[in-house]
Amino acid sequence: MNDLPPLKSLRVFEAAARHLSFTKAADELCVTQGAVSQQVRVLEEALSTKLFRRQGRELRLTRAGERYVLVVREALRLIGEATAELRRETQPRKLTLSCLPSFAHKWLMPRLGDFIETHPDISLRIHTSFDVVDLERDGIDCAIRHGPGGYTGLFTEILLTEELTPMCSPAIAARLTRPEDLAGETLLRDFGTEWSDWLERAGMAGDNLKVGAEFLDSSMAMQAAIDGRGIILGHTALARDDLEAGSLVAPFEARVSYDCAHWFVCLPGRETTPEVRSLYDWLKRQAAAFPAPAIGPRRRGVPQLLPFD
Repeated sequence: MNDLPPLKSLRVFEAAARHLSFTKAADELCVTQGAVSQQVRVLEEALSTKLFRRQGRELRLTRAGERYVLVVREALRLIGEATAELRRETQPRKLTLSCLPSFAHKWLMPRLGDFIETHPDISLRIHTSFDVVDLERDGIDCAIRHGPGGYTGLFTEILLTEELTPMCSPAIAARLTRPEDLAGETLLRDFGTEWSDWLERAGMAGDNLKVGAEFLDSSMAMQAAIDGRGIILGHTALARDDLEAGSLVAPFEARVSYDCAHWFVCLPGRETTPEVRSLYDWLKRQAAAFPAPAIGPRRRGVPQLLPFD
């Protein structure tokens, strides 16, 4: 290793030899022409050999310079490739997941710590939007889409299915003993869900019920219910943690199926890449470990909390 010349001088020499100009080499390396001349001189002194010669106003390599630059250029290329490979191995792999804000807030974020802990080599970026993103155009690796399915041209897999049932704060649930008691309460609307199916299942017409605000974001509707602003027709999958904590209560046994599910989607073939596969497998494990809760029999006069395993 003692035979190695100054590495800084080698880089300057290669640039000057490629351009056959100290001025252009200086511009490329963002240094002065004098600095280039100095580094070339340092290298020539270390080698005890002239590498450049002047022919009129033109700069030319000597025969020694012509031979030496080929070796230097190959060595710098190998160092660059090895450095890039090492950086790829040591830096976190980046992965972008797109989903609805409500899914990120209510389902993903409470569980995300486990993914970060078990996959420290993956830097996960969460992209939230109400719009359906174009995965290829927007540089999104994968997404959780909420809908009926039929996403042509994509790899798709159902992650979570849902059912709908009324949910409210414990204080409101305490005064609800039968569906007819909804007549004295404010029904909040979650965009994309309709009270009519559940009311029909419960044997109610719903013509005289008081309907309140409508929310585009399901998590906002759930928070309004937690704050006692009314009753929502809640999603059992998204509300699971709040139901388990007791901040939300499902006072009635009746529930209806929902034709929309949470789907994992990505471009075809991307599901087999290591980063996407790691996230996909983790999401499936989380979904299996936290299924939508079943609603058990309700004792008359007692607010019904959804039971959990």
